[in-house]
Amino acid sequence: MQGLPQDAKRTLKLGDRARFLKSLVDNPKLTGAVAPSGRALARAMAAASGPLASGLVVELGPGTGPVTKALIQRGVPPSRLVLVEFSPTFCRLLAARFAGVRVIQGDAYDLPQTLAGLRGVEVTAVVSSLPLLNQPPHKREKLLDDAFAIMGAQGVFVQFTYGPASPVPLKSLTGRYAAVRSAPVWLNLPPARVWTYRPETHA
Repeated sequence: MQGLPQDAKRTLKLGDRARFLKSLVDNPKLTGAVAPSGRALARAMAAASGPLASGLVVELGPGTGPVTKALIQRGVPPSRLVLVEFSPTFCRLLAARFAGVRVIQGDAYDLPQTLAGLRGVEVTAVVSSLPLLNQPPHKREKLLDDAFAIMGAQGVFVQFTYGPASPVPLKSLTGRYAAVRSAPVWLNLPPARVWTYRPETHA
């Protein structure tokens, strides 16, 4: 942790649940959770991202990194992980916690700008822990479109939600994307589901 600012060092000493609570108080619309994803949910999201034999995996809203850890444990090399995080404090924490990953401080809802440096690079999956329900439907739909503009038709978009319904309205996906819902992850608190989205022709 040498070279980190004092505020980042203090944050690293806090428990992850405390960090999330602080982030929720500071930015309730951007955090959308009172605790990081549990291990069972993180593993389910990593598994839903597919074989991942090649290409980059872009993670949106990694927070303190539970899904990042699950992806690495599943065999994704840190060098193939790109983490997009809005919070500068979480960015510093992630860089200190996961050596070799690429951390980008930026807006996940503006992927063309935030990921401009990845043009021409293969992206296999986008794995999102963003609180999508805090955003209007058109913004959620745009996020999905922007993600597949970067990945292409072979990619997969992974998103978790606490409710039974798709976090991206299904009526807006008709004829364009296929959505698959997992069984509830009961070991997460609260229980959650994992949704995967693919272009209709490659579902």
